[in-house]
Amino acid sequence: MTVFFYEFMGTLLATFRDILPILGLIVCFQLFVLRQPIPHLRRLIVGGIYVVLGLALFLIGLEKALFPVGKIMAAQLSDPMFLTNGASNVAPTDWTAYGWIYLFAAMIGFSTTIAEPSLLAVALKATEVSGGVISQWGLRITVALGVALGISLGAYRIVTGTPLYVYIMIGYVIVVLQTFMAPKKIIALAYDSGGVTTSTVTVPLVAALGLGLSEAVPGRNPALDGFGLIAFASLFPIITVMGYAQFTQWAANRKAAAKMNFKETVNEV
Repeated sequence: MTVFFYEFMGTLLATFRDILPILGLIVCFQLFVLRQPIPHLRRLIVGGIYVVLGLALFLIGLEKALFPVGKIMAAQLSDPMFLTNGASNVAPTDWTAYGWIYLFAAMIGFSTTIAEPSLLAVALKATEVSGGVISQWGLRITVALGVALGISLGAYRIVTGTPLYVYIMIGYVIVVLQTFMAPKKIIALAYDSGGVTTSTVTVPLVAALGLGLSEAVPGRNPALDGFGLIAFASLFPIITVMGYAQFTQWAANRKAAAKMNFKETVNEV
């Protein structure tokens, strides 16, 4: 308990040190540039204390729980005894033997994205600005499916050892093509949706999964192969959000065309 207290106090001081420049910048601009008193000073002080405490607790949680869990799960799911049902101690080299890894990566990507506070904030604002046209849950699920697909494909890349740049180049070619064809109102939101997925909940578990998997798969180097999953988590939600918008636009146009044809048929009769 004493060791944890000292670790927490060290993390708390480090967090306060990191936030201090931001606080100083805001205060200086408010007092010396805008020359206005700080509004709701007491509320801001209390909120700042909550932020520092929350960040410190979150960082401790990363170190003590989330990083170890991601590594342990990756190591267990890629253990040769598990993959071969205890048949041998030789790790399989066929990528199809790592099916549980791909499934786990997809489920981790989906669940952490659904719980991502940054995505929730963007979804709430998108629903509010669009007057309910953009569904909060629809956007969150679409982004989460994109992250699930991306991280699962990233896990496949680690297992097979294929170059990262190939996936990224192909992915962004798809994004550029979709940008010209997707509804204009959704493009900016799709790009933002790719950014908000790589935040407080998703990044720690995804990074730990990549490092743990690259350590467990024979012939992989954590420094070379362990990173890159976060890039997949940022890229594929852009594809899925614009793809969903394209599908809904196509469905709406088809429905409108069918309705028009029905009216024409009725008029002819």
